[in-house]
Amino acid sequence: MNQYLCAITGFTACSLQPNSGAQGEYAGLLAIRAYHLHRNEAFRNIVLIPISAHGTNPASAVMAGFKVVVVKCDEAGNIDVSDLTAKAELHKDKLGALMVTYPSTHGVFEETIKDICATIHLNGGMVYMDGANMNAQVGLTSPGMIGADVCHLNLHKTFAIPHGGGGPGMGPICVNDQLAPFLPGHLLGYEREGLEVSAAPFGSASILLISYAYIKMLGVDGIRMSTEYAILNANYMKARLEQYYPILYTGKNGTCAHEFIVDLRPFKQTAGVEAEDIAKRLIDYGFHAPTMSFPVAGTIMIEPTESEDKAELDRFCDAMIGIYEEIKAIEDGRADKIDNPLKNAPHTQAVICAEEWNHAYSRKEAAFPLYYTTQNKFWPSVARVNNTHGDRNLICTCEPVSAYETETA
Repeated sequence: MNQYLCAITGFTACSLQPNSGAQGEYAGLLAIRAYHLHRNEAFRNIVLIPISAHGTNPASAVMAGFKVVVVKCDEAGNIDVSDLTAKAELHKDKLGALMVTYPSTHGVFEETIKDICATIHLNGGMVYMDGANMNAQVGLTSPGMIGADVCHLNLHKTFAIPHGGGGPGMGPICVNDQLAPFLPGHLLGYEREGLEVSAAPFGSASILLISYAYIKMLGVDGIRMSTEYAILNANYMKARLEQYYPILYTGKNGTCAHEFIVDLRPFKQTAGVEAEDIAKRLIDYGFHAPTMSFPVAGTIMIEPTESEDKAELDRFCDAMIGIYEEIKAIEDGRADKIDNPLKNAPHTQAVICAEEWNHAYSRKEAAFPLYYTTQNKFWPSVARVNNTHGDRNLICTCEPVSAYETETA
């Protein structure tokens, strides 16, 4: 397994110990920290992190003993190279690392990535590449090829391990020769300078068999095709949806990587419809909403991966187009701005089957907006809850102290 992951990433050593992507970040940064300490450069404690990065990046950096300096992004969503260069040079005497995601969190292959890595190395730092988007790299490029020094891999995302219900995850790290001596060690005879980051030397070892079989059965050509399909699927969906929705951040040729961001913010002004309304309405169409309001508030980020066939991609696109038509009806005054399927979504079976129906739209429009929903209907168990109220008014569900009282003689 280690050999396969090293070949895929372009690195020379691997640790299977981390149990999640975030733990992989932490382990990778600890390796960089140990490298600097070994060179008597403990003062290298600054990490540059783009403002578009996942929230776990700065959290992991702080936990590993670094201080975070944020790097700007330009209008196209790419790392602002001039800002990065300026900050790398400003902090060159204390620069420890850069944390970068490739393709970017905005779903774009940044053309300056090699120059970015070279700038960090020139100023004494190491490059940590967040492997969250490796399913757009495998077989086409690699972290080692772009100039990174360490990366983590989400085996539960890119390499087929199921991740439903929040677990189990796997976030092994791969490193180059310089960092190999500083991979996580373990008290069970795995003698390295690094400290262990989880209780078991191989993390959740039993589920590694899934990723091993996935790589083994697909082979070199198969895993490359998986990457190509992930990118093709995203660009196919983008091409269908950009006729109806604004798409944020694309490459120079107008394409995306393996994911793309749909901008829903304009509809708040024209129809009073927000991203949450669209996310809830997708449930009526039979879909769990994609990533919402990250990395840009008021948007959804669609990542179809390689695993869905064209019929399923079209079904989701049809749902989004159907929702667009519902928004258009509000904009044109054909639907009420308050009492409409979007604002009342999702619609439960109890609501649809109730004796009274007091809405301006039909039950059919509410529950069966497209024909396919009549053939395979998902019924939500609850209607919409007031998220903001719940966040601001916490309710304790603990038993009262009296419940713990025992009878005394």
